[in-house]
Amino acid sequence: MIDVVFLLLLFFMVSTSFIRESSLKVNLPEATGEAMVEQDKPVDIVIQADGQFLVNEESLPVVSREILTSVLKRVVGERDDPHIIISADANAEYQHIVTAMDTAQQLGYTKLTLATRQTKQETP
Repeated sequence: MIDVVFLLLLFFMVSTSFIRESSLKVNLPEATGEAMVEQDKPVDIVIQADGQFLVNEESLPVVSREILTSVLKRVVGERDDPHIIISADANAEYQHIVTAMDTAQQLGYTKLTLATRQTKQETP
């Protein structure tokens, strides 16, 4: 048995061709970019079950599109397109969620995320 393995090994060693791979010398350019800017904190919009809105933990007195617009403009400041995370209670009215999404879209914010909770999976 060892003789057969030895002969196979010898066959593969003799039949293999050892060719040196050709290579090209490449002159790579240097990086000329700006330093990475620190990511801005996202804007959190929390919608509670009773319809209460919180923007970055700041409670809004009355829920209206105008108030939400002014608070979002103030919180966002000079940022171009901030990341907005909408966290709604499972029992919140969908109209409140749509209002928050609509307001953000009208202000030109496109990075919207709806926060969800991962369900626990049972192991079989």
